[in-house]
Amino acid sequence: MFGLGTSEIVLILCTILLFFGAKKLPELARGLGKGIREFKDATQDVKDSIKDVSA
Repeated sequence: MFGLGTSEIVLILCTILLFFGAKKLPELARGLGKGIREFKDATQDVKDSIKDVSA
């Protein structure tokens, strides 16, 4: 994943845990998931509109 080893990923996750705390992590993950879902939906809408115009 992005050329990162296991130790680098663990270090990044521990740093995030220290900065935000255990109570904030689920909220941050939910927000990230919603953002990714909205981006995918918007991308799909653009693809659908391009297909409609070209058809």
